[in-house]
Amino acid sequence: MSKRKAKDAHLPIGECINQVHQILRKRFCHQQLPDKPEGVEAQHKHLVELLKQTAVHGESNSVLIVGPRGSGKTMLVRSVLRELSQETEVRKNLLQVHLNGLLQTDDRIALKEITRQLQLENAVGDRVFGSFAENLTFLLDALKKGDRSSSRSVLFVMDEFDLFAHHKNQTLLYNLFDVSQSAQAPVAVVGLTCRLDVLELLEKRVKSRFSHRQIHLLSKPTFPQYLERVRDQLSLPDDFPDGKFAQEWNAAVTTLCEDGSAEEVLQRHFNSSSDFRSLHTLLMLCLSRVSVARPSITPADLLDASRLYLADANANMLHGLSILELCLIIAMKHLNDVYEGEPFNLQMVHNEFKKFLQRKSNSMYNFEQPVIMKAFEHLQQLELIRPADGASAKTQREFQLMRLMLDHGQIMEALQKYPQCPTDVKQWAMSAFA
Repeated sequence: MSKRKAKDAHLPIGECINQVHQILRKRFCHQQLPDKPEGVEAQHKHLVELLKQTAVHGESNSVLIVGPRGSGKTMLVRSVLRELSQETEVRKNLLQVHLNGLLQTDDRIALKEITRQLQLENAVGDRVFGSFAENLTFLLDALKKGDRSSSRSVLFVMDEFDLFAHHKNQTLLYNLFDVSQSAQAPVAVVGLTCRLDVLELLEKRVKSRFSHRQIHLLSKPTFPQYLERVRDQLSLPDDFPDGKFAQEWNAAVTTLCEDGSAEEVLQRHFNSSSDFRSLHTLLMLCLSRVSVARPSITPADLLDASRLYLADANANMLHGLSILELCLIIAMKHLNDVYEGEPFNLQMVHNEFKKFLQRKSNSMYNFEQPVIMKAFEHLQQLELIRPADGASAKTQREFQLMRLMLDHGQIMEALQKYPQCPTDVKQWAMSAFA
């Protein structure tokens, strides 16, 4: 009865809006994902069986999960581990080690992290090991409780797996796969990567020890499924304190998802990226507009949020440049077109700028060399240009090779929006892009 009363209670509108912000911000900012990815039941079943064989029967396995970013690789592993943790035997036997190629940038750091996650720092103590393999074997031996059948299984989940292939001699991968192939200890190695050619990165000796099992997550949700996802992410839960407000909010969300202009905006986002990360960012921008005066999300809010989300930071930065800096950017673009993307230096840009000045009779664009160099350095500070790969830092500043980090569309858009841009500069730009 008390639950029913709480649901039927009418809270002040301000309190309701605060609750909405609290619930949805937590959902978007903490990247709360569904318990199970959609449409990958076969892959889910396959992974459950593989890990169960390791945890229950002591059978070593290795597998790669391959798919683009945002396709649900991590979500799949989490859902499988959540399901397996319900089984007492698996929970007692299976130890987990989670590594990430972005964090464990070499094998020494990775080994320290394995020791920490297996809670074997005391067992290792001050021991000095002759090799990586000896160290890893010691760690796995420390987990044994007698014979092999009663030894605890270890699951290694390796995110950004392709980055581990760049480690020196691929020692970590070699030893993990070697253990999984031999009868030393029950080990499962699960690698997550977005590179389809990941096997080509492996050395011959590492590849020969890998089981060559791959689980592909290449399916993309359809647009109706994406719309349903938007509706679910914006909807309030059944236990919201004010039932009437929640009902009205959820009805407004349904109306929003059925609106033609809102569908157009969402279709554009769906075409560029259909993952949860980008969706949460877009919905967070929409939520920031909700207030007591505007207690629901409208199609106009979604359109404004979309404009903000898709705004090009570099193009916006161009609007604040001086005329000289803008002229240098146009000169760089001209050089890019003439030399087909080859790097340039300040001297080349200055010469290109001089060609433009020769056409002009007035002297409003005549700048001293130090002023031009200062403008060039400012563009580098803004990261609109950057040193070319392999460029020597010892080279004189005016001869240091650079690359332009802007494309044709960004420069043209900036010129159209630039306040009081001189006509002759626009004409020069158009001739450069002709």
